[in-house]
Amino acid sequence: MTADKPLRADAQRKRDALLATAREVFDAGGFFDLRFDDFARLAGVGTGTLYRHFPTREALAEAVYHGEVAALCDRARHLQATLPAAEALATFLRGMVDHIDAHEGLARTLSTLMAARSAALTEGSRALEQAVTDLVAAAVRDGTVRDDVDAGAVMMALHGIGAAHDRPGWRAEADDVITLVLDGLRHSHSAGAAIRTPSRRRGARGANSGTASS
Repeated sequence: MTADKPLRADAQRKRDALLATAREVFDAGGFFDLRFDDFARLAGVGTGTLYRHFPTREALAEAVYHGEVAALCDRARHLQATLPAAEALATFLRGMVDHIDAHEGLARTLSTLMAARSAALTEGSRALEQAVTDLVAAAVRDGTVRDDVDAGAVMMALHGIGAAHDRPGWRAEADDVITLVLDGLRHSHSAGAAIRTPSRRRGARGANSGTASS
């Protein structure tokens, strides 16, 4: 892994290239098939550079995982700062489905590789849950979301959506689950009006919302 001090610009560029290559290989589902040294070749850097930044395949996977979590948390903060609270929450949850859909290979490979690195997974899960907690809390303060449902319940729904990706018609069902979650979160006095979210058509595959690159 990298040192705590900031990297020189050239070193940072090479590290970023390795991470971008790893994400592409993850998404293609070939992370286990590729020789570890080949990540350096595909990224256009030397083998020594690869091992200096990421001495093992697991270290590279962990860095990709932390990058994904950081991007999602940044996305949540951006939405909270720019949209009404209930709309920010709904947009983030819809975007999470887009992210799972667009990066299925990444999610599957990470879950396999990181199974033995529970501390890293726990840290990332806590960060995501805090992002969801902040979005829910803001909507509660606005009076648009009920205050008796913990954000952990929302996280459970997201985990379930990800785990069920092999189901036929997964995308439409995933969108329906998010709709159910949002309907369930609505405050009783606003039950007649749905939380505003981008519309989804059953069976349509959503475009990548960019949650992983915001």
